[in-house]
Amino acid sequence: MDLGLAGKTALVTGGSSGIGLATVRLLLADGVRVALCGRNAERLDAATKPLEDRFGEAVLPIVCDVREDAAVRSMRDIVLGAFGGLDILVNNAGQGRISTFADTDDSAWRDEFDLKFFSVIRPTRAFLPALKQSAAGSIVVVNSLLARQPEPHMVCTAALRAGIQNLVKSMSIEFAVDQVRVNAILLGLVDSGQWQRRYEARTDLSQCREDWIAALAAEKQIPLGRLGKPEEAARAVVYLASPAAAFVTGASLEVSGGASRLA
Repeated sequence: MDLGLAGKTALVTGGSSGIGLATVRLLLADGVRVALCGRNAERLDAATKPLEDRFGEAVLPIVCDVREDAAVRSMRDIVLGAFGGLDILVNNAGQGRISTFADTDDSAWRDEFDLKFFSVIRPTRAFLPALKQSAAGSIVVVNSLLARQPEPHMVCTAALRAGIQNLVKSMSIEFAVDQVRVNAILLGLVDSGQWQRRYEARTDLSQCREDWIAALAAEKQIPLGRLGKPEEAARAVVYLASPAAAFVTGASLEVSGGASRLA
């Protein structure tokens, strides 16, 4: 199916690894010019070098910490200067914090709030005027199933993920008058660098990675019996971002292997 993405422009935050990088690759393959940002210059360079070799000037890497307003405004100027506008914003930056209520102090709550909320708020605020000028303005927020299904060891992150879902819905209604769509994906467990690190740090060294992942999926009650792949989540992001989803806004698409316990 042609998603209607050829010739569009996009920005993917947290684009140097995992789901963000997988999203960048899919967008480029569909003829999109893509800016991607990350905090670590070396990691960003390593991720984008093969893409620049293949797609040339369609790739625009930018070192940026989306928690810093001045950095985001500078990134906006770079992107709009290079692309002349923006059609798609993928807010993907952010990671989970393992903590209970008892061991999360005020500083940790503030740090998590800053990361979860302002990694969405600042890029959206900066690029919203450009998205309004697009004929196909779209924002996709990469969120977590924790927004609907909290876990006791992720209290801080889950609470703020729920708030982000409310923000997505609110923005979808407010921005609809300007034909800017806002949607989210809700992730379950996705096989990424953090799970590789946990595998390498395991105590049972006799267990191969495949068996370890299967055991983890069983423990987490994932009906499909495995963790997701970054590219599987990225496909959902790209669909929601595309003109093929032109009548979809305010939606939340679960990408969890069936792990949701909600009807």
